[in-house]
Amino acid sequence: MPYEVVGSAEDTEQQFYEAMQQGDIEKLMAVWSDDDEIVCVHPGASRVVGPVAIRAAYAGIFANGAIDVRPERRRCLQMHGAAVHSVVEHVQVGRQSAWVIATNVYVKTAQGWRLVAHHASPGSPSDLQEIVETASSVLH
Repeated sequence: MPYEVVGSAEDTEQQFYEAMQQGDIEKLMAVWSDDDEIVCVHPGASRVVGPVAIRAAYAGIFANGAIDVRPERRRCLQMHGAAVHSVVEHVQVGRQSAWVIATNVYVKTAQGWRLVAHHASPGSPSDLQEIVETASSVLH
């Protein structure tokens, strides 16, 4: 059954995380753009480029079942036709737990908002605390 992605970049991101929690490769790939230049980097892994390679990478991840990935803290920046989400993810696999810092980039296409880049790095629980600096009076 084909999945339809409708709504905002936030809706697309929600479907992305639901697909990982369900181990549903079809639902997960429905949020990705079909562009050959889409890119995905998982923590400690090489860059994966293109829909075929990204599908294969997630199929390998889902080989042992769904991954419980929960976005805990999200910062969103949206501009004309693009959205960048910085997310602190809590990942639970069996009894093992980890924190991941991810950047998800969405572009508004004729088919709606689609994921074009997912880049994730190892994180820690301290990443839940945001450091927000105030503007400096010094110009660069």
